Amino acid sequence: MSHQKIAAYNFFKGHPSTDLLPAEDILKASEKVLTTFNKTLAHYDGQNDTHPLNYGPDLGNLEVRALIAKWNDNLFKLEEKTDPDCINLTNGASFGLMNLLLQCTTPLHNVTKRIFLISPTYFLINSAFIDNGYAGKLSAIRELDNGEIDIDEIERQLESIESETPSKKDITKEDVPEIYDPYRPVKKLYNYLIYIVPTFSNPKGGTLPLESRTRLIAIARKYNVLIVCDDVYDLLDFNAGKENHSYHKKMVYLDRETLPEGEEFGNVVSNATFSKLLGPGLRTGWQETATPKLANLLASGGANKSGGTPGHFNTTIIAELLKSGKVDKIVANLNAVYSRRAEVLKAAVRKYMPEGTSISPVDGGYFAWVTLPEGFDNLKIAKECANHGVVLATGDNFEVTGDPLGWGEHGVRISISYLDETQIEHGIKIWGEQCQAFRF
Repeated sequence: MSHQKIAAYNFFKGHPSTDLLPAEDILKASEKVLTTFNKTLAHYDGQNDTHPLNYGPDLGNLEVRALIAKWNDNLFKLEEKTDPDCINLTNGASFGLMNLLLQCTTPLHNVTKRIFLISPTYFLINSAFIDNGYAGKLSAIRELDNGEIDIDEIERQLESIESETPSKKDITKEDVPEIYDPYRPVKKLYNYLIYIVPTFSNPKGGTLPLESRTRLIAIARKYNVLIVCDDVYDLLDFNAGKENHSYHKKMVYLDRETLPEGEEFGNVVSNATFSKLLGPGLRTGWQETATPKLANLLASGGANKSGGTPGHFNTTIIAELLKSGKVDKIVANLNAVYSRRAEVLKAAVRKYMPEGTSISPVDGGYFAWVTLPEGFDNLKIAKECANHGVVLATGDNFEVTGDPLGWGEHGVRISISYLDETQIEHGIKIWGEQCQAFRF
């Protein structure tokens, strides 16, 4: 009787190891919310700030949004302070994206013509676009080893599509009556969408340079493109705390600072989450925009109008953690732990993997991208590793549906969020041994 090998070294999992979840801090914050709200009931006006156990305002409690705005302003050293009305609270980046697609795009009448995804891409994101009717309209844009992306290819495709079927500049309710609701704001619909993880990307770990971020925004304005940034790893920066450190500037801040006169919406949404910082089970995130008008549109979906902001109670817990300064301490600990794991990973790759194997810098985030040299059957090796308790996320998992670029031939995403330092070294050692056994 055969027994399947237990996955002792699972490099696929992209979530924190249980010991990193700040359960005690969240418990104390929850107790404070639940034991003090009756004494501070006057604070909740029932409009901008509502009771934690009641329906929340569509955008979320103003107090919470103001705390998040101030927190980000300080971290990113913004000279122009963020208007809290440019923030829409969500129940995580994934559901935030689903709602965004409903409010700002539509496949009807070929209004939103194409979705560009940076490739390799987050392996579960394809479904979100397919569920919204974009099967067959997904284009893969290659991410290079230095974090740069093929912006020229995006521009070539946009020019080609527009030359064949020019887009209408101003899309009105008459153009898409099927999604017009007279009781809600008229939607701002974009002709194209770019999905990108610009800082410490998933899966490749790269960071898009500032100059390229600026260029991408200029292209977006020219072609009515919405850039959706999954800004979920920005604060997991292993250089944070060092002298003269600055976080990579979010594209939404660049959009806001250079907003053309008269522009009411902007072209960037920062789709952020506390899942990578405080625990995915909280299901709480936020979207940040260049203008209040776009944030308000994101908060005007049917689900929000019916139930108010999702995850309302959990946002008040996070507010307590922000007020107490606990969030910064939690993030600092994550960076210290992940940084040590990253160093162990890099050393193990150098020690155990075949000569010529390359690894991304691993300066932040969850993931490293390891590329095997020629002469090794990547997929066959990964399959054999599974028989030895090592689960590898080979590159074929990160293709854009319908537009593959062959990432499975040599590439593997390695997560440092789930395994400790000893497990990482042992797992890489086994992988290296299998590489030698299955070399061709």
